[in-house]
Amino acid sequence: MAPAAAEGVETVVSENASNICKVAVIGSGNWGSVASKLIASNTLTLSSFHDEVRMWVFEETLPSGEKLTDVINRTNENVKYLPGIKLGKNVVADPDLENAVKDANMLVFVTPHQFMEGICKRISGKIKANAEAISLVKGMEVKMEGPCMISTLISQQLDINCSVLMGANIANEIAVEKFSEATVGYRLNKDVAERWVRLFSTPYFIVTAVQDVEGVELCGTLKNVVALAAGFVDGLEMGNNTKAAIMRLGLREMKAFSKLLFPSVKDSTFFESCGVADLITTCLGGRNRKVAEAFAKNGGKRSFDELEAEMLQGQKLQGVSTAREVYEVLTHRGWLELFPLFSTVHEISTGRLPPSAIVEYSEHLPRSS
Repeated sequence: MAPAAAEGVETVVSENASNICKVAVIGSGNWGSVASKLIASNTLTLSSFHDEVRMWVFEETLPSGEKLTDVINRTNENVKYLPGIKLGKNVVADPDLENAVKDANMLVFVTPHQFMEGICKRISGKIKANAEAISLVKGMEVKMEGPCMISTLISQQLDINCSVLMGANIANEIAVEKFSEATVGYRLNKDVAERWVRLFSTPYFIVTAVQDVEGVELCGTLKNVVALAAGFVDGLEMGNNTKAAIMRLGLREMKAFSKLLFPSVKDSTFFESCGVADLITTCLGGRNRKVAEAFAKNGGKRSFDELEAEMLQGQKLQGVSTAREVYEVLTHRGWLELFPLFSTVHEISTGRLPPSAIVEYSEHLPRSS
């Protein structure tokens, strides 16, 4: 790979680097490990990518006393978060975040969204000037000035362009190579978007690109809130008709919220894999639905934190924190009554309302925005 560029010749190096790209994956949970497997299968066969995929792992000591990174590198398997799946011999687990990213010019972010700001601060100024990023992270940061999408956070903190990848992607199904789709959302540069498409696409994982970063990212973020509602319905055994109605109302609120925040969001994005398909699969089989079902079966008497720790083996829920963040935005902007489903999900999650309120809310239908 070309050495770091001197000032004034960065654009030349950028053009050369586009021929041989080195990838780092920041995150190694369930989805991070699957993403590494997908990417590693392609970097071996595509001449435009360096073979090695470095995966940053938040170091943990396993019950055996071994370090998680040591076990991944010895067995080629993430025994904690994706047991039984070979990642590819060219995946190298690295517990040192700065070392993992220093030579990469394609950065794949896939960690729980609440950790993203701290991660960006740690690597700011320590990555290649011509690096491109993509976020697989679901969620948003809510700051005093308003909501900040994770792709925007990455771009602002690291001064690089950031695309997003979202879709109907339950990680364990992709890990065993069941057919799936995903959507890349890009801002301006279609060539960069196509590079991401090549990096992730396999015969069983079909990726398409659309020019709508905020639309794709908000679909991936907001569907977890609707999945909580679907889980409440399942836990209360309300049936498929009720669940379908909740999903439709949830999609309506997803679209309205997205377009109020970002008028540039395209209606067509909601019909991509990142939109209605991701909503359906998350409401049928995702971890947010699963834990919300248990929450409702317990009448809301056991907290989400307790259930998460018991049921997810170290994985993190995104829906509960996203519901809180959405609620903060709605409260701040005076939009609560426009989004009764989103509001009610948060109030159930925090114990202010019983799980049964998930259907009672529909008596107060939202006004048209």
